[in-house]
Amino acid sequence: MNQKNWLITGCSSGFGRAITEAALAAGQRVIATARDVRSIADLESNACRVLTLDVTDAENVREVTAAAGPLDVIVNNAGYGLIGAVEECSDEQIRRNVETNFFGPLNVIRAALPGLRAQRSGHIVNISAAAAISNYAGFGIYGGAKAALELMSESLRLELAPLGIKVSLVQPGPFRTEFIARGLEKAATQIDDYQASSGKFARFLDSMNGKQPGDPVKAAAAIVKLVLDGEAPLHLPLGKYVVKKFRDKAAALTREAEKWEGVAATTDF
Repeated sequence: MNQKNWLITGCSSGFGRAITEAALAAGQRVIATARDVRSIADLESNACRVLTLDVTDAENVREVTAAAGPLDVIVNNAGYGLIGAVEECSDEQIRRNVETNFFGPLNVIRAALPGLRAQRSGHIVNISAAAAISNYAGFGIYGGAKAALELMSESLRLELAPLGIKVSLVQPGPFRTEFIARGLEKAATQIDDYQASSGKFARFLDSMNGKQPGDPVKAAAAIVKLVLDGEAPLHLPLGKYVVKKFRDKAAALTREAEKWEGVAATTDF
């Protein structure tokens, strides 16, 4: 049987819950976690344990990882957005967002690695964001944290490949989850000078809520199938929007390389 033991963070809603349900439907065993365990109590079953987990609390992460037992798949999904110009966000908001979106997954990965190394197998799946491909005005902190997660994952993949452990980044576009309504914190202050940039993007997000083209159930099914099939792309784009964003970013980088190639060449010995 292709049954694996999964640890999934941020299971109260959105991708976390959808991935949990998809994994269970595929006959997997899941440790579903959330900061408020009451929000996932209904998932409890013979195949699913629910545990309280705050990914920003490294000691709590170590305790939960130890209690989970042998693991095969880690899905780092817990996170939330922060909308506002870099100058508008408070110090506390910035630190808390980076703690959750970067240090949180890092805590989980570091706690799980001794077990994964010992068994010489496993798959770490980190949920990223389209903002880490190319960012938007108003997502400087959130996109920056996700970009840090991406570059760390690239290095981690190289470190773990010789040990039989896989690493994948999932980059979803706009999906019809509760991210905009419930998972998006707004900057502490608003500065008029940014209303045409970050303010415009915030208004766009509000207008898009409930109309996003992506189906989280289909995305979850794709992620679970990928893991069970043994596939492990470094980047998994989800949604047509993200595929286009990939191509646009690649084209933009190529244009910049060609434009500045002459200057670049003059800086070598």
